[in-house]
Amino acid sequence: MSFFKLLKEDIDVVFDQDPAARTYVEVFLTYSGLHAIWAHRIAHALYKRKFFFIARVISQVSRFLTGIEIHPGAQIGKRFFIDHGMGVVIGETCEIGNNVTIFQGVTLGGTGKEKGKRHPTIKDNALVATGAKVLGSITIGENSKVGAGSVVLKDVPANSTVVGIPGRIVIQNGERVRRDLDHHKLPDPVAELLKEMKTEVNRLNKELEELKGVKTDGHSHL
Repeated sequence: MSFFKLLKEDIDVVFDQDPAARTYVEVFLTYSGLHAIWAHRIAHALYKRKFFFIARVISQVSRFLTGIEIHPGAQIGKRFFIDHGMGVVIGETCEIGNNVTIFQGVTLGGTGKEKGKRHPTIKDNALVATGAKVLGSITIGENSKVGAGSVVLKDVPANSTVVGIPGRIVIQNGERVRRDLDHHKLPDPVAELLKEMKTEVNRLNKELEELKGVKTDGHSHL
């Protein structure tokens, strides 16, 4: 696909994803998420040709204008959509598939100073909701969703929904994931203490009985 056809496809996905989009002119001029993606397409092409400095300058100018930071090394597929987008951060070794949607405040980041692949892989058709943090070299599976405000530190299987801090799977393959706490197997601290006290009392009683026996035997020999 040519570069211009790819840009046209980026515009079309806005109409598919955002009911507020009205005209091509409006989308072309006012959608910061779209502008950030276009700037990244250029920066990434330069990055692959080892024009690292120019690529980085483009990404920083885009960050200043759009509020969206995408490292030029990140690999982004077709039909990527950033809704609103302010505060989005996408790290250098991120790999984003096709038909992925993310919302404002999302971080696809690393967890430290590790080398190599240190940012997430987001598979096709995934969605990452507002304010979610997906950190480290982990994979969000195809058709999966990350709930708003979640912090995900482990791989997420395909067709799953993850929520919470840390993120936990609540739906997988269309079925709610049961979190069986096995309440009947949980320890009862009071019962454990009483059991220990009973054991100690029995031990003391046994010692007393032994002492009585010694005294009785001693008197019987007098």
